[in-house]
Amino acid sequence: MKFIILGLTLLLLPGCASYGIIDNKADTETSLKQNYSLKTAGYRGTGDLALMLAFSGGGTRAAALAYGVLLELRDTVILINKQPRRMLDEVDVISSVSGGSFTSAYFGLFGDRIFEDFEDVFLKRDIQSELIHALFNPLRWFSKKGRTEMSIDLYQKKVFRNKTFADMKQQNGPLILINASDLGYGVRFSFIQEFFSLLCSSIDPYPVARAVTASSAVPVLFDPVVIENYAGCDPDMLSWLESGRERSRNNPELLQVVEGLETFRNKDKRKYVHFVDGGITDNLGLRAIYEVIEVAGGAQAMLKRLDRKPPSKLIVISVNASTDPAPTMEQSNAQPTLEEAITRVSATQIRRYSAATLELMKNILPHWAKEVSTPGHTVESHFIQLGFKHIDKPDLLQFFNLIPTSFRLSDEQVDKLIEAGRQLIRNSPNFQRVVAEFGGVQETDQ
Repeated sequence: MKFIILGLTLLLLPGCASYGIIDNKADTETSLKQNYSLKTAGYRGTGDLALMLAFSGGGTRAAALAYGVLLELRDTVILINKQPRRMLDEVDVISSVSGGSFTSAYFGLFGDRIFEDFEDVFLKRDIQSELIHALFNPLRWFSKKGRTEMSIDLYQKKVFRNKTFADMKQQNGPLILINASDLGYGVRFSFIQEFFSLLCSSIDPYPVARAVTASSAVPVLFDPVVIENYAGCDPDMLSWLESGRERSRNNPELLQVVEGLETFRNKDKRKYVHFVDGGITDNLGLRAIYEVIEVAGGAQAMLKRLDRKPPSKLIVISVNASTDPAPTMEQSNAQPTLEEAITRVSATQIRRYSAATLELMKNILPHWAKEVSTPGHTVESHFIQLGFKHIDKPDLLQFFNLIPTSFRLSDEQVDKLIEAGRQLIRNSPNFQRVVAEFGGVQETDQ
């Protein structure tokens, strides 16, 4: 990590100004019925089970843990209408930030192919060294393309194969919410048409690699991903914002979200929007789910907009790859280094905000279930939290807490993270309860 920070700092000192490449096109007649949106993606299951996943940030550590959860969902079979169904096929939505977005985006684009090549393509690849090699290429010294554009080029060619959101829509998989943070106004932004409509732009031709890069672009180390905010359209999202403003009368936090999204209307002052790491506004990926539903007017309004009947169960699974290593500064009276100070301050802020987010989701989920229930149809809710803190073996817990947030891990670290993802969801009492209620079995139980 110190080598990376040093290298990037040296590049910053003599470097000329770099510019973000604009890769979104103006579209004054964007259609939610056609482009990648809430209405056209996801909800591929039977409808009896509403299953949403949230993948946190944390570099390759987060990507590997999330991948392990997908593996276990693939191997868990439940019965719906007496017919066997993989739990994975009932996933409606995956919301992700930063490292978790690599796994969600890859699954959204390639489906089950992720189980064949994702480890080689990304998890066990030394992405970090490839990026450093590109940064120190002498040809780069005369280029106006910044570090982020180089990252995009790498992800485009070697991970996501130049795929766009139009390609993701054709896969007929779950809705993938890749989330980034608006650096200018602190707004959380999801790469779906509803949000792109605020920019008078179409999501379909936009490269998935750019969205994932925005979701993982740590400020200072990487430049923001820049998107142009066009004028001349009547954004479809505006009606949603009106519903959200009504919903937020007694909710200052939700009102802040609505007002933040409304700033995109100001085309003169907000000609360009700069997106960075989604972990800044929510490192768990849970608030995207909360905000989309609440801004729409609540769970009942969301079902009505999507023309969907209430499920029997509403389930959210949070895959949290955050670690809690003991600070090394406690072993000496020496002043902490700048890197140590920044790391601890960031970790403290993320941990506190994540705790508030988990409590928010824990409280809102039963409310949503009650909201869509009827006298003859009761909807049950389950909030399943998965994280390293649920590991009861001290040595193994310490092993995971020492894994850095980077894009270069050893094969051993990746393998153990994948297995941890499988074990965490497999051993979750809430998950076991859901599987049992649907008459299902997990592969290891057969």
